[in-house]
Amino acid sequence: MKRLRPLQHIGLKLLALGLGVLLWMVVSGEATVERVLRVPLELQRFPAGLELQTEAPSNVDVRVRGGSGTLSRLSPADIVAVVDLNGARAGQRLFHVTPNQVRVPFGVEIVQINPSTVALMFEKSATKPVRVVPAYDGKPAPGFIVGRVTSLPETVEIVGPESSVKRAAAALTEPISVAGAREAVRGTVSVGVLDSTLRLKASGTVVVTVQIVPAPFERIVRGLPVRWRNLSPNLLLQFVPSTVDVNVRGTREGLNRIGVDDVSAFVDVTGLGVGEYSLPVHAESARPEAGVFQIEPSKVQVRIASDKN
Repeated sequence: MKRLRPLQHIGLKLLALGLGVLLWMVVSGEATVERVLRVPLELQRFPAGLELQTEAPSNVDVRVRGGSGTLSRLSPADIVAVVDLNGARAGQRLFHVTPNQVRVPFGVEIVQINPSTVALMFEKSATKPVRVVPAYDGKPAPGFIVGRVTSLPETVEIVGPESSVKRAAAALTEPISVAGAREAVRGTVSVGVLDSTLRLKASGTVVVTVQIVPAPFERIVRGLPVRWRNLSPNLLLQFVPSTVDVNVRGTREGLNRIGVDDVSAFVDVTGLGVGEYSLPVHAESARPEAGVFQIEPSKVQVRIASDKN
């Protein structure tokens, strides 16, 4: 029979006793208080093949009790409430949040949890492809309109509760800007669904292409006088011919509002001195609803002379 030796390791035993007494004195010297904390709620062991049909609460209110010093150092991050979903089935299910399911530091007691019961609605998980509806914003350059708008890929696969998946018809993209564009605009943008219970199965981006085409209506402003810009001092200028015809395109409403004074034709003679030149004619529309597409003739003969002769 093994003989008991009560004095064996007496030093370690006395040290443990002293620490215990000291801890008791510290704790007993503090006032016991209560405090309510809003703490995160974690869902663990989510059942395969099921989806939450409604949003689960992300937090619960927990009333805790402990020494004033201990609770003063406590933060919501120190406590976590856990709900075990293992074994859940389709339909509405109730889960109790008990003190045993709340992780707290030593010296802290759980007094109350609100809500103490969490109701969750489960549905079977489903997937299906939906078409992507690309979006754009802004207006193209005057005289141009938006043509065909496409995305690559044209469809994305969504995942979520069966009833939500059945209702979903399309996924939306972030808008791509076509402001001032005269040619096709292409860019990679995010895509998603507005229903928070749904998610994309794969990548969350698509490539959107917006075709920019000439407006369908046109009008010719005939006999528009040619002006000049940036002529140096003490010089004279003459055009041959002195007028041009300008073709403008735009919407029907925009072209009906445009007048002769809304279109200007000019030649830029920056840095040119005395002599004869063949220069291109430029034209501008003062109205954003219409843009210049063609000038006839596209060039004029310019004669520059000194005004001292």
